[in-house]
Amino acid sequence: MTAELGKYADFEGLRAQAVALRREGLSLRQIRDRLHVHNNDLLNRLVKGEPPPEWTKRPNAKDDLRAKARELRLQGMTYDQIQVELGCSKSSISLWVRDLPKPTPSRTAADQARLAGRMRWDHELAVRDVERRRTKSEASAEIGVLSDRDLFMAGVSLYWAEGGKDKPYDRRENVTFINSDPAVIQLYRAWLALLEIEPQRLCYRLSIHESADVKAAETWWAELIGVDVSTFQKSTIKKHNPKTVRKNVGDTYRGCLVIRVLQGAELYRRIEGWWHGIADQAQLRLR
Repeated sequence: MTAELGKYADFEGLRAQAVALRREGLSLRQIRDRLHVHNNDLLNRLVKGEPPPEWTKRPNAKDDLRAKARELRLQGMTYDQIQVELGCSKSSISLWVRDLPKPTPSRTAADQARLAGRMRWDHELAVRDVERRRTKSEASAEIGVLSDRDLFMAGVSLYWAEGGKDKPYDRRENVTFINSDPAVIQLYRAWLALLEIEPQRLCYRLSIHESADVKAAETWWAELIGVDVSTFQKSTIKKHNPKTVRKNVGDTYRGCLVIRVLQGAELYRRIEGWWHGIADQAQLRLR
């Protein structure tokens, strides 16, 4: 080192040049070549205290994660919460934020226990939901192809459960069906087609609360069943009772679609007969 210093007797002058070059943004290699200083230890002494220029710094893939971890820690997050948020190890998080103050606990032990219990319950509900969807999917696949007889029997049962019926005290031999479920409506329409009921014999209208967007609902149902909305009869508007807490509200509420078959007295009698035939056969299976 003494011999090397002898070679560069004017150390302070050389240092002044090195510092000036460093501040201009030169790398150590560039300064070495410019001043012809090939001793690394001496070169480092010449620029001691001067930060390297930004362009010479090697980028670190974790710099962004470290900055985000520090930001989250300052917001009061625990190591576990930061790990969930960023997906990195707690050991790395500890190194990055250990100089920052610990967050003040915001929950009591009882609150923490309730939160842990809620998280376990949420996990259980998620597991149950997966199982529920799997069961429904498997059951749906069991149906297979719907035969004409399958559709016929389903339609008769559906009508008798949901359709208008004749009463001894109120003679109504007409075929009127009302429902809010689009899938139920489509099954009923497929059943009418199976019975060869001509489309021109079908009349449509809505039964809907006055608080809903009636025009939008009519358009939605018309598009679903593939008819022009202008063919709809005047909607039946139900008055809103402020004392009633209704669940059927919001953008997804579109009322009920009413489908009436014109000149349907004969069809109604056959539907009632079909239903009693099904019911009688069911009774025989119970004997």
